[in-house]
Amino acid sequence: MSDPLLSLISTGLKLWVRSRCDSVGSLELSLQGSSLGLLRGHLQGARLEAREVRFQGLPLQHAVLSSGPIQVDLQLLQPGRMLALQHLFRLEGDVTINGRDLNDALLDEPWRWLGDWLSEQLMGLTPLGGLWIDNDVLELQSPVAAQKDPARRRFRLKAAQNTVMIQPLTEEQGATLLPMDPEIHILEASLQGGQLTLQGEARVNP
Repeated sequence: MSDPLLSLISTGLKLWVRSRCDSVGSLELSLQGSSLGLLRGHLQGARLEAREVRFQGLPLQHAVLSSGPIQVDLQLLQPGRMLALQHLFRLEGDVTINGRDLNDALLDEPWRWLGDWLSEQLMGLTPLGGLWIDNDVLELQSPVAAQKDPARRRFRLKAAQNTVMIQPLTEEQGATLLPMDPEIHILEASLQGGQLTLQGEARVNP
């Protein structure tokens, strides 16, 4: 990246991204914008690709995100310092979560409440004993008192109503909608190869 200003903004934005995450493995960032726009602190957009990210306790194996226009305060930008972002901006893209990592996250804090909520809503049992992704099917298990083997139920999922709808393979129970932050809209959801992939958009408040 030969442009010194672009390089400085890129470094500052990477630091800002890392500050919003618990941890980040690898991070690649590309910026779009004119020289005049950059001098005014205006980015046309940014594209981010990251691997092995932990965001608010959720383990994301892979994330590819693109932003809308971003306004930054260049007066506060110094080498080695993260950007000061001034306004809401939009993100769109997809994230992939490995099934084993998702299982571990739902059995531990801060997401154990969600694992137990899923087990109660989908199986009528708590706590959640485990979660597995088998091809395009999600399997939940929960221990049952006085029984050696846990209860098992299998589900499919899809995007619906800006969140994820979980549908039992049998028709004996209705579908369940996953609780979702109102600033996040899920547009596609799929299971494949032991992974959950979500595609969507979000509004980010700096």
